[in-house]
Amino acid sequence: MAERSGEKLYSPRLLALSAALADFPLDDTFDAYSDARSRTCGSTISLGLKTDGSGRFARVGMRVSACAVGQSSAALLAQGIAGKSPDDLAAAFGQIEAWLAGTGALPDWPGFEALAPALPHAGRHEAILLPWRAALLALSSGLASR
Repeated sequence: MAERSGEKLYSPRLLALSAALADFPLDDTFDAYSDARSRTCGSTISLGLKTDGSGRFARVGMRVSACAVGQSSAALLAQGIAGKSPDDLAAAFGQIEAWLAGTGALPDWPGFEALAPALPHAGRHEAILLPWRAALLALSSGLASR
């Protein structure tokens, strides 16, 4: 497959992001949880969200089984979500979908440019979207017990 601007898909930056998931452990202290699976690539994620008193995200935890692209997408979500609102998350998801479809610019989310080399790799698009879908699913299911 073609690489964009000569960038390698599995760059050191992408691989470092996937390793950063260790900073976001999943435990039983979150307000909302979800489990999601990609039908196209088989990636899975369990995700927990905690909000602060104003309804903004305070913390996220994840357990991810995905390729390095999916893990990196999850890490970017986790690294940038603190202080964001549910509307911010939904807007980012819409931007990511448009970008992957070729109808929008690179999403306005901290560090997202690290995933730019994955754009020409359609087989990795579902892995990119999975963490964001899981976070929206956790929001839609509200408080959950584990």
